[in-house]
Amino acid sequence: MRLFSNLFLAIFVFPISVIAQQDFNVMTFNIRLNTNADSSNAWRYRKDEVVSQIKFYDVDILGIQEGLIDQVNDLKSAISSHQFVGVARDDGKERGEFSGLFINTEKLKILNSGTFWLSLTPDIPGSKSWDAAITRICTWAFLKDKNGKHKFYIFNTHLDHMGKISRVESVKLILSKMDELAAGYPVILTGDMNSSDEDDPVKTINARQNKIHLFNSAEVSAEGHYGPSGTFNNFESHEVNQQPIDFIFVTESFNVLKQATISESWNGHFSSDHFPVLAKIRF
Repeated sequence: MRLFSNLFLAIFVFPISVIAQQDFNVMTFNIRLNTNADSSNAWRYRKDEVVSQIKFYDVDILGIQEGLIDQVNDLKSAISSHQFVGVARDDGKERGEFSGLFINTEKLKILNSGTFWLSLTPDIPGSKSWDAAITRICTWAFLKDKNGKHKFYIFNTHLDHMGKISRVESVKLILSKMDELAAGYPVILTGDMNSSDEDDPVKTINARQNKIHLFNSAEVSAEGHYGPSGTFNNFESHEVNQQPIDFIFVTESFNVLKQATISESWNGHFSSDHFPVLAKIRF
């Protein structure tokens, strides 16, 4: 009888525990703001390609940068299985660029969310500090895996393109907010850092002395990094250089199964001036 019980557990219970492990596809994607100055690369000519990439790679958590309200609305309509989280940076409503999140609510439940400004007054919409050229924000969400008991936080941001001090101080603020909001929970950080992995902002994110220690998904991927290293293409024929500026970081609670820079093109045109970065993760 004991032997039968053990066989029952081995045959039925073990597979169930394996099936219960759920993978999530996380993508960070600077979709480039909608501007007619881009001519043939303007949003109306490439939005279908952006949507096709999100759908083809079964993205569960999408962090976008630079999206304006019309672009956000286009994505809302196209990926209705996802709920959008975030506000625009200029007024905390709809004016200016978003660094928002699209969450697959078929797999994840949104428990809480918010946006803060990368400044000395993070609760004041439109605020900026240090040597930042323009207003910058970070949007976060507290999520629960619907098929399990896991809860975790996702933060998404776009650091300043000019201010070196601003980029470092913004990272410090984000880490402080993580400690305040997400202490004790796994964390994912996505974004356009406007910095390479050799620059101070990314080194600050990776610093081991941080209370919440984040790892570059490209460096801890079980299968290594796939695709070009560089993530900025400037709508040219290939990446501008070999240095990535778009990243997905995770805490050690996650296993990164795969990680890639997606560099597809359509008749010589890219979906954005940045390549999306994708990571398949598991608790």
